[in-house]
Amino acid sequence: MAWLLLFIAGLLEVGWAVGLKYTEGFSRLVPSVLTLVCMAASIAMLGLALKTLPMGTAYAVWTGIGAVGTAILGIVLFGDSASVARIACIGLIVAGIVGLKLAT
Repeated sequence: MAWLLLFIAGLLEVGWAVGLKYTEGFSRLVPSVLTLVCMAASIAMLGLALKTLPMGTAYAVWTGIGAVGTAILGIVLFGDSASVARIACIGLIVAGIVGLKLAT
């Protein structure tokens, strides 16, 4: 259950990171509210996951999911670079997340 909470928390982190782009400096109400809700829910779920998961592992996986998801959505939604080096680095982050999961 803790790993599921952590995964959802990571997805919510992606939500608020991408949401920041849509708030336009918190000048748009609906995207701003949704972004803040994602922030609060992400932190709350991370906190719940930390009840049973090791702190270092949980935090690294949470930020890794957020980084990978945000980078991928940046490519898909905003036309960020999809160079081979960038994709390879995203792959390395995924490998690290999987490694941490397997080692816990």
